Amino acid sequence: MTGDGSPTLTAQRDGEPLMTEPESVQSLIDQLRDEAEMDRPNEATPDVGIIMGSDSDLATMAGGKGERPGAYAALAEELGFAEQTDFTDAPEARFTFESFVVSAHRTPELMYAYAETAEARGLDVVIAGAGGKSADLPNMTASIAYPLPVIGVPVQEKSVDSVIGMPQGAPITAVDAGKSFNAALTAAQILSRKHPELRERLQAYHDELQDEVGTVSRDLHELGTPGFKAEYWDEE
Repeated sequence: MTGDGSPTLTAQRDGEPLMTEPESVQSLIDQLRDEAEMDRPNEATPDVGIIMGSDSDLATMAGGKGERPGAYAALAEELGFAEQTDFTDAPEARFTFESFVVSAHRTPELMYAYAETAEARGLDVVIAGAGGKSADLPNMTASIAYPLPVIGVPVQEKSVDSVIGMPQGAPITAVDAGKSFNAALTAAQILSRKHPELRERLQAYHDELQDEVGTVSRDLHELGTPGFKAEYWDEE
């Protein structure tokens, strides 16, 4: 039993006991390892894994609560991905992603299991976000999941050095602090190399951005600054 009365189980690797894990954590570890043993077609498994060190990182990783749009918005709203919440029951959408909370410091065995099984579970790329000065989840995941590509998201400015500070031979791709939206676009770019349909979606998104800039530029020029402010800016 844990100090608060929660039941614990013993985690094992190669048959050797490592440490006791709370039952909720051990059940997730077992689930990931079981899924890695399943023979599932690529179309039925998540293409992208989104993990974060704490549910408090969700505002950055998904968007909302006053934060800029996040990875969820990029994948689900802009590129037509669906979130897969059951490994054995895939959504109808061709491209999918999954989401987990995985703490490198509080649940290291869960982090290890997730990274170790990621490729066998059908993932093609992982987006990992973490905050604080010891934001170790992205780089530890990248080390364990290698050669699967991992995109690190520093949730805070003070997390940047920790996320990008990988030694030679241990690569990780990283975006600027808080920009999980860009991490999701990068993940989609990686996938698009073998999925022309996804490449078309990315191009359509980029074209829309260009059209928006062109429209704003023309309106600013033709309306003039006072007219543009009156048209576009909220009245105070």
